[in-house]
Amino acid sequence: MDPTWQCTAALSAAERLEVLDLINRTETALGREALDETRRRSVVHGWRGEHWLERDGGVLAQYALVQGGRHATLEMCGGRFDELLLDLVLETHEVVDWWTRDADRSLENVVRTLQLLSLVLPAPEVPVPDGATLRTFVAGYDEAGWLAQNNAAFADHPEQGAWLHDDLEARIREPWFDPSGFLLLEMGGRIAASCWTKVHELYPERFGEIYVISVDPQFQGRGLGRVMLSQGLASLKLRGVQRAILFVDADNLNAQLLYGSFGFTLEREDQLLRFVRPGLD
Repeated sequence: MDPTWQCTAALSAAERLEVLDLINRTETALGREALDETRRRSVVHGWRGEHWLERDGGVLAQYALVQGGRHATLEMCGGRFDELLLDLVLETHEVVDWWTRDADRSLENVVRTLQLLSLVLPAPEVPVPDGATLRTFVAGYDEAGWLAQNNAAFADHPEQGAWLHDDLEARIREPWFDPSGFLLLEMGGRIAASCWTKVHELYPERFGEIYVISVDPQFQGRGLGRVMLSQGLASLKLRGVQRAILFVDADNLNAQLLYGSFGFTLEREDQLLRFVRPGLD
């Protein structure tokens, strides 16, 4: 029987289990995450969306999630690409941005490249500057201050600059959240910089991640990014992590220089491909 794609706005309980099983099997086979964290959470929590399922002989073979309206973003489990699915999605979306993993540099319609960097710990130590206070995030107290600092730092970023209180609260409720790895640097009574780390407990290697790192624009130019990266990596090391990863845009040269100075090396590139419905380009 030929594979067929079907779309649903809400996964049933059985479909959620099927998709999660597919994601887990794909991650085991690839040795890496199969789906972006936010999209995986959509499956885990049963959120409504544009869920695409491909079955082969009645067995779930592929999964993809489309988000957005006229201009949509799509990711397929495993970071794959499927021309048939693209044609189907373009019937209802004028523009589709498709995330692919393990980038193919020969492609021409790339609009963004995201690099995965990794580092074996320990890392260089950079002390907290005089007059600054390093502490951990306190749930129920620091939400508004951190959101203001982080959103100001990422005002022009497509994902990180538009966090809402609900976005933060949802992650605080996740099983992996550990406030001891969410570091805040205060200067003059304000949050000047932060580094939020995450330990991937369910992977055999149990690696760590620099999940979000940012410096308030009013405090930039003082080397605080270097301080927070060092402190975040030290926090991961204290929790028994041997290797740390992070994601960075390929064209973010300042961040690339910072991470390179610590010894981070390129592990993988993901690319965002843009497709426009025929007749509109």
